[in-house]
Amino acid sequence: MKTTPSISRFPKSLNRRRFSVRKIFVALFLVVILFILCAFIGLRWFEFYVTFHPQRFDSKQNWVLPKNAKEIWFSNKDNLRLHGWFITSASPPASGTVIYFHGNGGNISNIGWLGETLSSNGLNVLLFDYRGYGHSEGDISNEDDLYADADAAYDYVQSVKGELPNRIILYGQSLGTAAATDLASRRECGVLIVESGLSSADDMTAALLPSLPRFMYWIARNRFENEKKIGMIHCPVLLTHGDPDDRIPTGQGQKLYAAANEPKMLWLIPGAGHNVFGFGGKQYIEQVADFIQTALSSRKGHSESQLLGDN
Repeated sequence: MKTTPSISRFPKSLNRRRFSVRKIFVALFLVVILFILCAFIGLRWFEFYVTFHPQRFDSKQNWVLPKNAKEIWFSNKDNLRLHGWFITSASPPASGTVIYFHGNGGNISNIGWLGETLSSNGLNVLLFDYRGYGHSEGDISNEDDLYADADAAYDYVQSVKGELPNRIILYGQSLGTAAATDLASRRECGVLIVESGLSSADDMTAALLPSLPRFMYWIARNRFENEKKIGMIHCPVLLTHGDPDDRIPTGQGQKLYAAANEPKMLWLIPGAGHNVFGFGGKQYIEQVADFIQTALSSRKGHSESQLLGDN
C-alpha cells in the first residue's frame, strides 16, 4: 500500500508572511511618494503665494501720470509688452537714469510720487511693471521671468533712451532687489540701491518656515541668490533696511552689506518696518537721490583722473 508523503504547511505560511511584508513595503513606498508629491505641490504653491502678488490694472485705481512723464511700452524676450512711465528730469540735463524695480505687490500706480521726487532731484526715472502687473502683458511665475523683464527695461533705457551704462542707476525694493542685484551682477551700471533686500530664498524659507528640514529646500523653484551676486558687483552700493523688518529680517540686509564690495553704505532705519520709502517719504527719497548724485560725481571724477593719467 502506497503512502502519500505529508506536505508541511510551513512553506505556505512563510509565503503568506512574505506576501504580507511585500504589501506593507509597497504601501509604505506609495505613502512616501504621496507625501513627497503633496509636499512638493504644497511648498511650490506656498512659494508662489508669498513671492508674487500681481495687481492688474483696475480703472478704480488712481492711475495718474506723474509730472514730466510719458507712457511707454517695450517688449521682453518672450515678446510680451511691458508698460511703464518714463519721467524726465525736472532740471535737465539729467545726471543719469534710474530704473526702479518695485516689490512683489501693487503696480506703478502706487509709486508715481517716488518717480516725481527723483525727477525733481536731477534724474530721469523709468517706472515699469513686470509681466502680469498693471497694464503689462502675460503672467509672472518665477525669478527667470523677473530677470528677463529687468533686462528688457535696461535695454529700453540704453537703446531707446540712449543712456550710458555707467549712468544707469538700478534701484530695487523688496522683491525688486533680486531683479536689480541680478542685473547689476551681469551688466554695467553706475549705482545700485538695495532697499529692504533679501539675502537668498533659502534664508527667507528659514525665516518663514523655521521647522522645515533644510534638505527640503531644493523643492523651491526660486533661488534669489542676492548675497552671492552682490559680491560680483563693482559700483557704489547703498543698502537700506527697516529695523526691525517683520517681512524680510533686518539681518538679511546686514548680510548683503557684508558681502558687498566697497564703496558701500548701510542705512538702518528704526521703526520703518518693511516699507522704508513709505515710512521715510519724500525726505528719504531725496537722501537716496543725494547718494546717487554723489556716487555718480565721484565715479565721473575718478574716470577723468584716469584719462588724465593715461595722457
